Amino acid sequence: MHAIALTDGLPILDARSLVDVDLPQPQPGPHDVLVEVRAASVNPVDVKQRAASPTLRSPRVLGFDGAGVVRAVGDGVTLFAPGDEVWWAGQLDRQGSDADLQLVDERIIGAKPLSLGFAQAAALPLTTITAWESLFDKLALTDVSHGALLVMGATGGVGSILLQLVRELLPGVRTVATASSDDKREWVRSLGAAATANHHGDLVGDVLSAEPEGVDWIFSAHSAGRAADFARVLKPFGAVVSIDSARELDLDALKPKSLSWHWEYMFTRPVQRTPDMVKQHELLDAVAGLVDSGRVTSTVQTVLHGWDAATFREAHWLVETGRTVGKVVVER
Repeated sequence: MHAIALTDGLPILDARSLVDVDLPQPQPGPHDVLVEVRAASVNPVDVKQRAASPTLRSPRVLGFDGAGVVRAVGDGVTLFAPGDEVWWAGQLDRQGSDADLQLVDERIIGAKPLSLGFAQAAALPLTTITAWESLFDKLALTDVSHGALLVMGATGGVGSILLQLVRELLPGVRTVATASSDDKREWVRSLGAAATANHHGDLVGDVLSAEPEGVDWIFSAHSAGRAADFARVLKPFGAVVSIDSARELDLDALKPKSLSWHWEYMFTRPVQRTPDMVKQHELLDAVAGLVDSGRVTSTVQTVLHGWDAATFREAHWLVETGRTVGKVVVER
């Protein structure tokens, strides 16, 4: 099969940073679904893995989000059959979605929303799982929760779906979304944000202007150097859930208010093979229902066509700039 692979951690403008390769067709294990990939999105994790990679002995296929059609299943699979249209987010310890075919465990795949094309669907799984686990597993929010949530990184892929999940499933939660330009402010308000704050300006002032008593929770995709700011805007006993890797994180400022810090890593269930892996299948099916009922929309903003290394290098470059709104997807 044809695949787009990483062999060395080179700058994305280097033609060797991602290359076209031919690999053997993968064979399903007992719980595996073999999917023909029709579209794959590029996430910040793809960019980080590529940039940090050493020289590899064998090609590594990147890509996590995907949408496509089931071609074969393992003998233990009960959730899917050949011909099913599906979407998924993959896992760190297996070959990825930037290929003609991919093996994915049935317990982390969902039925693709009927109302979405493959490119629109491929934009959502990884960010949807991350946002869902952040809100419901880590912050333990429910449909009777009341309070204010600051969303750091609101215009990115995770923030864009998280705002919609709050709007549709958490009626008592108000969101303050970070956005630094008029078009980005318009974007987050269209997704349900009640107010905005400029993370490149006076973040604390903007948040407290919108929520004078402070916020109850923070979702953060940009945590480096922000612990003191978070402590200032959070109410006592509030909580932060973070998805980024902040190497120098001083959390002492959180102690006087008894604030808590949570990490969200959507790969934990599939990589650790936790007993509740199937929860990712269940939440993807739940969100597919929200999409098909018109309550949640795809966050894709850029679709590139061309199933080759040059197109994926362009997608990586767009994500690497950090200036994209929503998701970048490559479609056949």
